[in-house]
Amino acid sequence: MPVHDVHVAVIYYSSTGTVAELARRIADAAEHAGADVRLRRAAELAPQSAIDANPAWAANAAATADIMEATHEDLLWADAVIFGTPTRFGNVTSQLKQYLDTLGGLWQQGRLADKVYSGFTASATPHGGQESTLLALYQTVHHFGGILVTPGYTDPAKFRDGNPYGTSHVGGPDTPLDEDARTAARIQAERVVKFTKAIKHGLSPAS
Repeated sequence: MPVHDVHVAVIYYSSTGTVAELARRIADAAEHAGADVRLRRAAELAPQSAIDANPAWAANAAATADIMEATHEDLLWADAVIFGTPTRFGNVTSQLKQYLDTLGGLWQQGRLADKVYSGFTASATPHGGQESTLLALYQTVHHFGGILVTPGYTDPAKFRDGNPYGTSHVGGPDTPLDEDARTAARIQAERVVKFTKAIKHGLSPAS
């Protein structure tokens, strides 16, 4: 079996950079776990004046300008898709939702079904809507007919970060990812790759 025998797309939206950093961590971990990875960002919908008015937002826009915007082809290419979004009132950002809302044609053709899906998020405050954001995101996965793979409490480290729904982080651009978030990102990526391989090739007794 080839080393890179599954395709994983990490598709995210980030305004001030926290989710972008999580996306990079997850993408790197998925690649190390044996996947070909595409890191893609959802298109920005906010006016440039709003971005320029927030230094952290403007800095992140400049820092991630070289990351390609997500297209439908990225989703078709992928065996597994890991979506990332900050919380917006306990829900998915409009930028990522816009991307999801353009997928109706592919959904109608059944081309989004039977892929593995997972999600990650961040909020500025504790209890800021992380769980509800991921649960809202996963409603879309159910409509796709996707196979939802979450981290659960499958590793002792998950009892430290405490989010079985997906990787999450509390903080903004001035709060770097802590060790718990970095570990959670690795665990989630490895679990997604493991089960994507299992679906494509069968899970070996040692896995």
